[in-house]
Amino acid sequence: MDLIKYIIIAIIQGITEPLPVSSSGHMYLFKQLLNTNMFNDLNYEIVCNFGSFLAIFIIFRKDIFKLINDFFSYIFKKENRTKTKKSFWYCIYLVISTIPVAITGLLFKDFLETKMNQIYFLGFAFLITALVLYLVRNIKGKKEDFDITLKDAIIIGLFQAITIFPGISRSGTVLVACLLCKLSRSAALKYTFILYFPVSVGSMILGVSDLINNPNLASLIMPYAIGMVIAGVITYFSYEWLSNWVKKGKLAYFSVYCLFLAAFIFIYFR
Repeated sequence: MDLIKYIIIAIIQGITEPLPVSSSGHMYLFKQLLNTNMFNDLNYEIVCNFGSFLAIFIIFRKDIFKLINDFFSYIFKKENRTKTKKSFWYCIYLVISTIPVAITGLLFKDFLETKMNQIYFLGFAFLITALVLYLVRNIKGKKEDFDITLKDAIIIGLFQAITIFPGISRSGTVLVACLLCKLSRSAALKYTFILYFPVSVGSMILGVSDLINNPNLASLIMPYAIGMVIAGVITYFSYEWLSNWVKKGKLAYFSVYCLFLAAFIFIYFR
């Protein structure tokens, strides 16, 4: 049963992490449907998230390495600043977009865990996600990767800040913000998922001490490793699916799905 539990969590994480449907919301809903505490292994969720992290890293590895190289080249090699200026500011904007969610998380973490962890709030969160995805379904921006501005970075950061609420999809919300800022669909996808890295790294750093201090860690290495691989592989293909649908302007399908989930929650848990 434990192995089945780990595999189920990894599959949920892998499918929903890249999609604009909230992986944390799906995990919480799954726990409520089964009415059990057997899926409350937060350390394992961190491991699965790391699997998703690796998958997204592999997808964007060339962009990430170029951004890092250009960023430090701009700082330490004055002769290269003309060529690396756009990448340098792109990295700065990523940092700016990360600040609001970091501040919000630190300020409201305890409140969210005690007050907002309720199934009806999850239903409203899915409803909000459905609405915003539907509203931007036909937007076709023209800004490319390095056309993003300071104003765009701040707006995207403010949108991302609300994703600390359970059930609000981080990828979906940030993608919506990017489209509202008139980024092209491909540029919006790239910014959304490169912005995933600082947020994901931060959450993993906060949880790694608990993971290391787990007295049962030795016996959990194998199921944890299996779950990480499963989550990573499924995340990779799930992103490819999302990418194709976004580029074809099919965000409305995810909107309908979230609307269905919201209706299901309000009816089933009434």
